[in-house]
Amino acid sequence: MRVNKETKPENATGVLVLADGSVFWGRGLGAEGVGTGELCFNTSMTGYQEITTDPSYAGQIITFTFPHIGNVGINMQDVETQKPSVRGVVLREDITTPSNWRAAGHLEDWLDRSNLIGISGLDTRALAIRIRDTGAPNAIIAHSRDGKFDIEALKKAAREWPGLEGMDLAKEVTCAVPYDWNEGAWKWYPQGHAVYGKSTNGRYHVVAIDYGAKYNILRCLVNAGCRVTVVPATATADEIFALNPDGVFLSNGPGDPAATGVYAVPVIRAILDKGIPLFGICLGHQILALALGAKTAKMPRGHRGANHPVKDLATGKVDITSQNHGFHVLPETLPETAEVTHVSLFDGTNEGIRLKDKPAFSIQYHPEASPGPHDSHYLFKKFVEMIESHKASRKAA
Repeated sequence: MRVNKETKPENATGVLVLADGSVFWGRGLGAEGVGTGELCFNTSMTGYQEITTDPSYAGQIITFTFPHIGNVGINMQDVETQKPSVRGVVLREDITTPSNWRAAGHLEDWLDRSNLIGISGLDTRALAIRIRDTGAPNAIIAHSRDGKFDIEALKKAAREWPGLEGMDLAKEVTCAVPYDWNEGAWKWYPQGHAVYGKSTNGRYHVVAIDYGAKYNILRCLVNAGCRVTVVPATATADEIFALNPDGVFLSNGPGDPAATGVYAVPVIRAILDKGIPLFGICLGHQILALALGAKTAKMPRGHRGANHPVKDLATGKVDITSQNHGFHVLPETLPETAEVTHVSLFDGTNEGIRLKDKPAFSIQYHPEASPGPHDSHYLFKKFVEMIESHKASRKAA
């Protein structure tokens, strides 16, 4: 059923409608309903559960380029947030019966329970090429078990959706109240099972500002020796200072960094002025750049996948990284006090900065690798070493 035409196939229960009027029919999956967002693609071969629960996908419909999605089922240990915010998923093949010892259910059932809309039977290769060549379009995904759709209304809604530029989505995915996080990495046992470890005695207290934080990022902070307190995206500088942090972490998240920066930038500037060590990831990286006076811009198609090569300019080393972002920092707008540290080997865009006069650095990609390679786990250790050095210098003074 890999077709793109106005005439609806008899057995179609799902449809994808682009803002230019293109219509793609398929089999609806998961929850019934309509989802509106930006259509993007992800090239990862594994980790569909982590991807669909990544809060950074708020406002987006994911096209999976890997054809076999769902074959390891789902479990409650691999989610990155309890309430997924992605608007829908597009698949080439029907979801397969799970075959994995950790599977606790079927992906399609989980999509239904999570109120997520899916569609299968589309030519995802053609969609990915289209996005690559012409940019990420606004789109609507719809599922109706009776196969009845008002296509003209869907075309109008897709055409009129304003898009992600200017949209603050961090407020939609952030936590409501502060909370403590003490869960670390997996611990394996001889009996063949594993659970996430716990730690309540971290050496340093890190306040994580939640713009859409993934659980595994918080676990990596704990694993590096941190005691973590998570605060909402809208937390004020005084509220953060009242927690007496040794370091502040700026999380990943969705939407336009300039829109979130309206309330986040003054807070980050206050943290920098206070001299507290700071580490940012993804949206946190972009907002840190904005706080320095730099600018960000929308990318035509973004970076989403687990195989992105990034070069560390200081060492010449290339890390293979996991990425999910649709905006980027314009390096030519950075002040002289900021140094570019990492660049993408796909397109040369900025992937990291550090401050020459403050204990602060950030990177564009997702070093927690959920899913993806573990090449960049060392960055969490680097953050802790920065905290140690800062505390030592203050003590010596």
